[in-house]
Amino acid sequence: MKVCVIGTGYVGLVTGACLARIGHQVICVDNNEAKVKLMQAGQSPIYEPGLAEILQQCIAEQRIEFTTDLQAGVNHGDILFIAVGTPALPNGKSDTRYVEAVARGIGEHLNGGYKVIVNKSTVPIGSGNWVERLILDGLKKTHSALTAVGAEVPASDGGKIAEPGSPALPEFDVVSNPEFLREGSAVYDTFNPDRIVLGGNSDRAIALMQQLYDPLVRREFSDDSEASPVPVVVTDLASAEMIKYAANSFLATKISFINEVANICDRVGADVVQVARGIGLDSRIGDKFLQAGIGWGGSCFPKDVSALVNTAEDYGYEAPLLRSAVEVNQKQHFVVVEKLQQILKILNGKTVGLLGLTFKPDTDDMRDAPSLKLIEKLTMLGVKVKAFDPILSQSGQSHTLANVLIESDVERLAEGCDALVLVTDWQQFQTLNYPRLAALMTHAILVDGRNFLDRSTLEAAGFHYTGVGH
Repeated sequence: MKVCVIGTGYVGLVTGACLARIGHQVICVDNNEAKVKLMQAGQSPIYEPGLAEILQQCIAEQRIEFTTDLQAGVNHGDILFIAVGTPALPNGKSDTRYVEAVARGIGEHLNGGYKVIVNKSTVPIGSGNWVERLILDGLKKTHSALTAVGAEVPASDGGKIAEPGSPALPEFDVVSNPEFLREGSAVYDTFNPDRIVLGGNSDRAIALMQQLYDPLVRREFSDDSEASPVPVVVTDLASAEMIKYAANSFLATKISFINEVANICDRVGADVVQVARGIGLDSRIGDKFLQAGIGWGGSCFPKDVSALVNTAEDYGYEAPLLRSAVEVNQKQHFVVVEKLQQILKILNGKTVGLLGLTFKPDTDDMRDAPSLKLIEKLTMLGVKVKAFDPILSQSGQSHTLANVLIESDVERLAEGCDALVLVTDWQQFQTLNYPRLAALMTHAILVDGRNFLDRSTLEAAGFHYTGVGH
């Protein structure tokens, strides 16, 4: 099938590359010329395991191409994905101006032939109908201008539009197809989805989407090709949009819950790691997202929970549980600061090294990373902050970070530090030469903000070790 993906951020680029990998013909559109040239050369602008290899393979096999020409993408695609960003505004609502611009642009460039327009961006509930109206506005604007000068406009039935207002506009339908990709595992998640959600009111559009995803549903590219077919949830537009927000809000709430339990464990002498294991074995609860630590961040959880709270407000509901999940998470970012104060007492004049900066491992994404809040708080308390991150320390992206000295290796990080804080649970941090790091430090203290490291190993290396509720 012919596919156009508009927007090449995490979602758009992974979606486009993986759809090309399973056999579709894909054009990705982005208005950033430098980024497009980079992708045309087979280089990924983002760090995502496995993505660069898929890009290079699909470019070599001529199944994917990149352009800044929206008209070319619209002409090519039978299915058009809107995958631009919807960042959070200061008031917590989603910034949908990029979606609006793309929807209007699609409408202005539609020129015949049935199209399915897919909302892949995380958009406020009710956006499916809004996007449809914007596309129609763009369509009517272009076609009115053409007919006003007597131009022949192709119509969906092969005829001509004789005058402005003619009903024979190109046919399209809007579908909501939310993504559930985890940064750092996005390629794996695309080929091994838990479910595929399709929201719409057109049987024709849903049938085309099912055809598009058929290789994934049948697990042709899955790590477990013998598993049952991927469940496909077919529903209305609003419910599909709500599924995305509800899923992320539930997971965020689950993390805030176990962090609150961890804070109680710290006070009563219980071990949250064992508590999480004990409750996670309950099939009604499950063990995922029960890892206590310094809280959630990234591009999805903060934005999506805030957007759902704002949607509730718009319709006269306060959503107190979701508000509490956000409040617990905001406080949790500073738990390690409290632990440093308990151990070191006065922090003014001390040096603290951060192991990891990104909001999670296997990504270079710093959006709403807990490390940013931590750096801000420690700096305010007079701490000299150093950091090492396996990706950012090597990529040069860290130059935009204020009030932190980025070191090129962990030994330079440890040298002269009064404490280390594990912020991001990169796998390689489990196998560092901790005896050597302890010897380089002024005080061999390590606060494990993810309960990721082995206490006995750290203590044998000479560290004073403390976790979160652990």
